Amino acid sequence: MDKKIDNYTKYQSDVIVDLLHHYDFPYIAMNPGASFRGLHDSIVNYGGNQPELLVCQHEEIAVQIAHGYARATGKPMGVILHNLVGMLHAQMAVYYAYIDRAPIFIMGATGPMHEGKRRPHIDWSHSALVQGESMRNYTKWDYQPTAIEGVPESFMRAYSTMVTEPAGPIYMCYDAWLQEAPLEIEPEMPPKNMQIAPSPAAADPATLEKIVDRLLTAENPLILTDYIGRNEGNFEKLVTLAETLGVAVWDVNNALCFPNRHPLNLSMDKDFLTNVDAILGLDVRDWEKPTAKLQSTTREVTQVVPETCDWMEVGFAEIGMSSWAFDYGRYRPKVHIALGDPRLAMPQMTEIAAARLAADPALAEKVEARKKRFGERHAKNFAKYAEDAKKDRDTSPLQLGRLAEEVWDVIKDEDWVCSTGTLRNWARKLWDFDKPYRHGGESLGTSTQIGMSLGVALAYKNTDKVVVALQPDGDLMFDAGALWTAAKHRIPLLIVMFNNRAYFNDWEHQIRMARLRGTDESLAYLGMDIFDPEPDFATIAKGMGVWAEGPIEKPEEVGPALRRALAEVKAGRPALVDVITQHR
Repeated sequence: MDKKIDNYTKYQSDVIVDLLHHYDFPYIAMNPGASFRGLHDSIVNYGGNQPELLVCQHEEIAVQIAHGYARATGKPMGVILHNLVGMLHAQMAVYYAYIDRAPIFIMGATGPMHEGKRRPHIDWSHSALVQGESMRNYTKWDYQPTAIEGVPESFMRAYSTMVTEPAGPIYMCYDAWLQEAPLEIEPEMPPKNMQIAPSPAAADPATLEKIVDRLLTAENPLILTDYIGRNEGNFEKLVTLAETLGVAVWDVNNALCFPNRHPLNLSMDKDFLTNVDAILGLDVRDWEKPTAKLQSTTREVTQVVPETCDWMEVGFAEIGMSSWAFDYGRYRPKVHIALGDPRLAMPQMTEIAAARLAADPALAEKVEARKKRFGERHAKNFAKYAEDAKKDRDTSPLQLGRLAEEVWDVIKDEDWVCSTGTLRNWARKLWDFDKPYRHGGESLGTSTQIGMSLGVALAYKNTDKVVVALQPDGDLMFDAGALWTAAKHRIPLLIVMFNNRAYFNDWEHQIRMARLRGTDESLAYLGMDIFDPEPDFATIAKGMGVWAEGPIEKPEEVGPALRRALAEVKAGRPALVDVITQHR
């Protein structure tokens, strides 16, 4: 749409739209609200509905769609939250985006701060001083410009801050009257030749050399990797680095960093960790969960890795650490730490290692033998996974391994993407995650997955990729309205219900408590079950305009239903298949 409208008086909210166009935002997810009516009108009429507005039934869904989109693309999209109340609705989703390092450009609204322009009651009770303070503990930056001159400058700073690693959400709060006032002066806008964010930070070369030398001489070295899969090219860089060093890789699964079927992938093999003598963490935040065993009932944590192991790190260490949330985990002392972006460090370490190996044939021979040994262990692991999946495979309701097999059989010849959850790792054990975009990262807490899955599917809309959501029932019960957003905006997503009719994670905790205390274990389901009555997710989905089948309990009926659903998704529409599964 041509923004030069005849006899048009430009408004201050139009400047925000100019900035959104300058930074090429594709979408804005939102739930309607009067506090941003000025910006809303500017987007629709002045901006020609660019970025495209996505109507969501809850602010959490709006943020989660942007979260999933960022995971899939590495790029931000916009979210608008209605003044104080919409912001409060969204906070849990914003917190998860923050700890998951997802760049999201969140725009809010308040006031008017000009008391003379406030409507009685509503503009008073829905505004706060200062509104951004409510989310300050889990956003990278927030700002509330008081004049139009401050809008472009703060927008530039917010965008740069948001995408600089470690990335995360920002919150820009626009005064309602600032939006609605006519534009009297043209503020200085970003120059076309500006660099929108800093280049990646390089690590200390001397420390990288020490790290490489220790990995080359170790007997059982391991690379522990977490978020690096979010940056384009890192998947391939890690493959090259691991193959050059002859080092095993453990992918934490907050992003897909390494192919699961690669011979050096020993993820999920905790027995291997008992003999590891050197670990390099690449952009790892929580070191403890993958390297320790938890006795959940007593909260006893036992380190699996030997005390003599040398721990090392390349990444962002203490940068961006929250002083509010404990998402950083327990501190792990290291012998070498290089502060810097792994996307630069990995090729440097590969060059260092190649030079060392070329100069020392005996060392090169050791590395090749080590690679062979790790590859044999990898092959045994995956053979066992395949064997385990056959156990009780014909039971009804479905065993999770059988469901993972059925989905894989339907999508394996497609260019597929797994949006969030992995059926308690069964997909990681049975599927072939061979390309960096196959998985944006593991699911987070309850009431996150359906929104994030929609964001991943939105990222691949109008492509040949088939996005699959392995969707828990408890999660969808929080946000069933998200299905309407999928239908409304024609977001093609294959939703396969992992429906055990319970909040079973908490059910397991109650079983543990009952066993510890000697109380009645048979009552553990109380307050946890999702039955009597059982939600009919296929009917719910149909009521929202989504093609659906189910509930399905017989294993032989799953594959045909999935193929019918796949046809809908390939035609550009969302589809849901409700499959009843075992609890575990």
